Amino acid sequence: MSKKWRIRSCDPERSDALARKLSIPSVVAQMLLSRGLEDPERARQFLEAKLSDLRDPEELPGVPGAVEVIYERIQSKERIAVFGDYDVDGMSATALLCRCLKLLGANVRYYIPNRQIEGYGLNSEAIKKLAKDDTRLIITVDCGITAIEAAEEAKRQEIELVITDHHQIGAELPPAAAWVHPALPGSSYPFTGLSGVGVAFKLAWALCKRASNSQKVSERMRSFLLQAMGLTALGTIADVVPLLDENRILVRHGLSSLSEYPLLGISQLLQTAQRKKPMLESEDLAFAVAPRLNAAGRFGQALLAVELLETEDEQRAKELANYLDELNVDRQKLERSIYLSANNQIKEQFDPQNDAALVLGDPSWHSGVIGIVAGRLAEKYHRPVILLAMDEYGQKPSVGSARSIPGFHLCQALEACQMYLIGYGGHAAAAGLRLVNEQLDAFREAFCEYAEEEIATEDLQAEIFLDGEVPLHVFTPQVVDQIDMLAPFGEGNRRPLWCSTGVRLADKPKRIGGGGRHLALRIAQYGTSFRAVAFGGGDWEEPLSQVEGTFDIAFKPVINTFRGRRDVELHLEDWQVSTPSKDTVSKQSTSTEAEEEPFPF
Repeated sequence: MSKKWRIRSCDPERSDALARKLSIPSVVAQMLLSRGLEDPERARQFLEAKLSDLRDPEELPGVPGAVEVIYERIQSKERIAVFGDYDVDGMSATALLCRCLKLLGANVRYYIPNRQIEGYGLNSEAIKKLAKDDTRLIITVDCGITAIEAAEEAKRQEIELVITDHHQIGAELPPAAAWVHPALPGSSYPFTGLSGVGVAFKLAWALCKRASNSQKVSERMRSFLLQAMGLTALGTIADVVPLLDENRILVRHGLSSLSEYPLLGISQLLQTAQRKKPMLESEDLAFAVAPRLNAAGRFGQALLAVELLETEDEQRAKELANYLDELNVDRQKLERSIYLSANNQIKEQFDPQNDAALVLGDPSWHSGVIGIVAGRLAEKYHRPVILLAMDEYGQKPSVGSARSIPGFHLCQALEACQMYLIGYGGHAAAAGLRLVNEQLDAFREAFCEYAEEEIATEDLQAEIFLDGEVPLHVFTPQVVDQIDMLAPFGEGNRRPLWCSTGVRLADKPKRIGGGGRHLALRIAQYGTSFRAVAFGGGDWEEPLSQVEGTFDIAFKPVINTFRGRRDVELHLEDWQVSTPSKDTVSKQSTSTEAEEEPFPF
């Protein structure tokens, strides 16, 4: 569906003034201004992202109390279980905290619930299993802050509980010996956007300080923390939390640490994905490592992914990385099949131009993959989308995954329709739900009616925000290197997106990748040409091939390094046929390497 392009306006005087104050290129200053970083000191902190700007771990709400509870169990050698989650954030947090506890001499194991059997989060049956294994302390990571029933079971089993999480807190806290959360009630921590693994990193850092009896940790623990930043970067990127404030610092230095202090499991996954290179970017973890780890979680084998992140055995790491790669191939095949099936349902049952939401279900769909497909469909149609994996015999509840668009809060919508549901949870942009098959039609009607009332017609057209309109010849490798000064890129700090008008095809576009999902093409303008790739844009092959004149493109310029060469490549985000008037394009007003620094730990 067509998107509305909005180009951020540029004030050359302001960008030149900021460029002079910070001694940076004007193009970088312009992008800082478009991100609201007009104050030179704030802009400098953003660019430098110093390790020393990380807040002391004891400032994170709940950390001091949690450290004392955990350290006592370490000293007594009583069994500790780290209870994680089956997504990459949860896996990374589990591996990080287990590595830390083992370093400190703890008797520790980890537990990840099976996605298909147990579902998300701390649950009573798992606690009973851990009690039989003589577990005396459970530390949750990336889950637990709303698990009141499970926490009550831990109390009955006389298991002490420390909850570390970053998800939205409910009306009451579960009973526990300690809670660690950046938004704990009564606290005023200045950054609440940490991921689950970010919270675990802060706790691990505080534990290392406690074990060292010093503000500065021992050399062995410092090496561990530097390596742990690589795991923190992985989980933070994969969980799509804003790469701002402490997240930006952790990811930038975590990417560097993966080169200097490589983790065996991540290195093997990068090698399997053919992404081995001296300096990693956030996209390498997002598109090469995270999907392979997530595939294990989606197929109920998250324990193997955590083992890969923990192991120091090179042969075992290689075997696990290859197996996860195979799982990811299977996931891609399932994803393509469900995507085609869902699109057929949409054509048969909905009017995607006018219907405000799409609710689809099928007994052949895999519950571990429907979330990815729901996200792709929500992006394609710019509508809230719910996909339900139904039980073929109607004996078990249907399991659903929902994805939203900006401005439509999924959890509020599900709350309004809760009379048709067995359960639901999540946040504004993504959620999960369960219902019995017989309620599907009634739920679909109620959810779509709610969406129609809440979403304005103009909000059903997607918008794309552009950093500027620039001719292609501007993007030399030097300019793209300057743009990369804003890295790491991700949620809250997207890689800059530009548009260029009046371009032509220099070569016929062709589908690439598994199932032809992606598109490769060559684009020319005024004697300059670039290779371009549209990830997920395979369906553009036919309409682009039929364009007789010129067209306009929205793209991200990147450096492609291949066989020692560094060339600019365009990652295509959108395109439209050129027209004399630019009704679809509107202007929108916007409001050097750092010196070596001491490590904060």
